[in-house]
Amino acid sequence: MKLVVQVKLLPTPAQAAALATTLRACNAAAQYTSRVAFERNVKSRNELQKLCYREIKDRFGLSAQPAVRVVKKVVDAYTALHAGIRAGYLGGERSRRRVKAESKPIAFNTSSAQPFDDRCLSWRYDAGTVSIWTTAGRLKGIGFVGSADQLATLRAHRRGESDLLFRDGGWFLIATCEVPEPEVFEPADWIGVDRGITNLATTSDADNFQGRRLQRYRRWHGRKRVELQAKRTKSAKRRLKARARKEARHAACVNHSIAKDIVAVAQRTGRGIALEELRGIRDRVRLNRHQRAIMSSWPFHQLERHITYKARRAGVPVLLVDARYTSQMCPRCKHTTRSNRPTRDTFSCRLCGLAGPADVVAAVNVRDRARRAWVLVNAPVPMAA
Repeated sequence: MKLVVQVKLLPTPAQAAALATTLRACNAAAQYTSRVAFERNVKSRNELQKLCYREIKDRFGLSAQPAVRVVKKVVDAYTALHAGIRAGYLGGERSRRRVKAESKPIAFNTSSAQPFDDRCLSWRYDAGTVSIWTTAGRLKGIGFVGSADQLATLRAHRRGESDLLFRDGGWFLIATCEVPEPEVFEPADWIGVDRGITNLATTSDADNFQGRRLQRYRRWHGRKRVELQAKRTKSAKRRLKARARKEARHAACVNHSIAKDIVAVAQRTGRGIALEELRGIRDRVRLNRHQRAIMSSWPFHQLERHITYKARRAGVPVLLVDARYTSQMCPRCKHTTRSNRPTRDTFSCRLCGLAGPADVVAAVNVRDRARRAWVLVNAPVPMAA
């Protein structure tokens, strides 16, 4: 499986200036190439390279290999855009987002990430440095730092290109790693996971990962966002973008922590992980006006992705089950009604009297559905007569 490892560069002021000049030149060349691709409707990488290669080298001062990387970067951007349009991510044919995306060339700002292959960038793992091509010549001995796990993964599994990125006043390299996947084991049982807003994740073992701190953090950011939006200045817009990135990083960190704990328990106990299938939930539920913003910012899909990829690395099976009525159905007698859940936090079966925390009951139902689904998946196929 593919993973990305991000390390922070520690350039000197002179090296940082050379990197900044290089990144500006590469993105100016990408902007020019994007305009040519859009105006001439060129989708082939070879064809676009024939049109722009000489101009990129002469006009923007790039050498041969960086010029090729710029062309590939532009072609990949248009490929991703067209794939998103075909998948419907930008709406229908007449939607505002799609019309806007199709009416102008893709733009690259001065700090957009630039890919470098092994001919432009080399790693010295023992020394903790990299050597990278710039418009001012080859820079050697640029230090980099990262966590011990990141550096071990980088040393053992790095493959292909590395992206140079300037963000929030710092320089970073993002490297692609090909990590082998262990064989998925046969689960002895399942851990059901119920995802929610108040409790981000609750397992059938009654482990509860609350989301109240994350909600308070987001409400605080929301108040600051309103204050900055009222100013309507360029500085306020820059601060809004930085604050949005900070909030997203915090939510991702919380989800990483939850996913790591759940996968660790599943791996240690030899069980699989069962999750609710929540795709399209916004189309299936009706929300009050004050709930829409909470639902839109609810990071349940990101938590699912984190659990899935961490489970793949650990060889833990993951199963998605039907999410309907998991919080209203009694796991003992199967009686299902909305009145089984008198409040958000409590469950009390009107037929058999089973009571308990509502999220734990939902997680148990998810676990039971995974058990039944796994039996059906692994049932022997009857022989034809």
